[in-house]
Amino acid sequence: METRRKPELLVPASSLEVLKTAVIFGADAVYIGGEAYGLRAKAKNFSLEEMAEGIVFAHERGVKVYITANILAHNSDLEGAREYFARLRDMQPQQADALIISDPGMFMLAKEIWPEAEIHISTQANNTNYQTYLFWWNLGAKRVVSARELSLQELRLIREKIPAEMEIESFIHGAMCISYSGRCLLSNFFTGRDANQGSCTHPCRWKYYVVEETRPGEYLPVYENDRGTFLFNSKDLCMIEHIPELVEAGIDSFKIEGRMKTALYVATVARTYRKALDDYLESPQEYRENMDWYRQEIGKCTYRQFTTGFYFGKANEDTQIYDNSTYIQESVYLGIVEEVKTEGEILGKAENVSGDCTDPVGRIQAEEADGRRRLVRIEQRNKFCVGDEIEIMKPDGRNISAKVLAMYDADGEHVESAPHPKQVLWVALSEEAEAYDLLRRENAGEGAGM
Repeated sequence: METRRKPELLVPASSLEVLKTAVIFGADAVYIGGEAYGLRAKAKNFSLEEMAEGIVFAHERGVKVYITANILAHNSDLEGAREYFARLRDMQPQQADALIISDPGMFMLAKEIWPEAEIHISTQANNTNYQTYLFWWNLGAKRVVSARELSLQELRLIREKIPAEMEIESFIHGAMCISYSGRCLLSNFFTGRDANQGSCTHPCRWKYYVVEETRPGEYLPVYENDRGTFLFNSKDLCMIEHIPELVEAGIDSFKIEGRMKTALYVATVARTYRKALDDYLESPQEYRENMDWYRQEIGKCTYRQFTTGFYFGKANEDTQIYDNSTYIQESVYLGIVEEVKTEGEILGKAENVSGDCTDPVGRIQAEEADGRRRLVRIEQRNKFCVGDEIEIMKPDGRNISAKVLAMYDADGEHVESAPHPKQVLWVALSEEAEAYDLLRRENAGEGAGM
């Protein structure tokens, strides 16, 4: 373990807000998509201006940014891709640290337009053996993202057969596609929206019955319950309990799936894996002792049920097939703290500074009276009310219970609840929150709020 590189924690970001969340909550690197050529057309994605801002934010904190351009390109995509690579090249000094590409034609274009760019080969390229790794290495790729179908034993062999400087990136957490390394055609067949062009409608999550041709209307019980047959639906990958095996296999980058997920998902997963990885590298015993905390925390974001996928051999119905398409969600995302000001600054109250009060209730009352009470600004994502008990999720691993004491809208008017998505609010809490802290509460049974 002493001679190997410390694995990178690579976290997805769907927007500038989520990128900043990933950086603050522990990512070593973040991967994002532009407004074209990445495989998440339904994600918010980044304009060039947002990319530049995000890259500056990340680089100031020692975090790398990779840009996806991993569509399987058609002829009509190539001229636009040529221009796109040129614009990314010319973003100095806000250049990305690497491009993620799957298509050989796109690879050739990137090498032509931006020869100095570091290129990582996407899992979409079906990278399942060491000869494939060597093929891309000899063409100038720095890193290859392994297919999800590989076991740890196969990855260890790849590590032995490729140059020490070449990097292996592998998914360790998130959704699993039912098709071979993401090559699903169901979306295109049912809806005309091509998954390999970034427009997947996720038909693998729909309910299915199997019917024999000569017996119309007779549904055959294939992994069936009273809600239908989820024949194509996989559990979510989670390797939080197997950090030692991942490190020992020689994986250089631990990749989290989820470029369409919320800041709550990204913060929760990034923070948990950050602590687990750091704990293990510092002390394997500490890692084992903290396992209950990792399990508890990783379950606080939206997921389907967990599996170790193919890492320990071929998956089967017990380890991969999920028996319904309902998300499990134990926490609800309320918003991320954008800034902190006093009530006097927001509402124009006079600040008559009084003496410190050791009684918490008395302190809060005194601060409210003279305008010194702190308010946090958030853009609300799910409804909550004055009087609610919520949780302040801090990047350092602490979760602090707090009560919502008061709320004001953007005009400084007092409100009792926050029913409108993305409403700007100033919130008074019983405990202190800082910029980039995330606010969440326990799920009371509402929808996923994705």
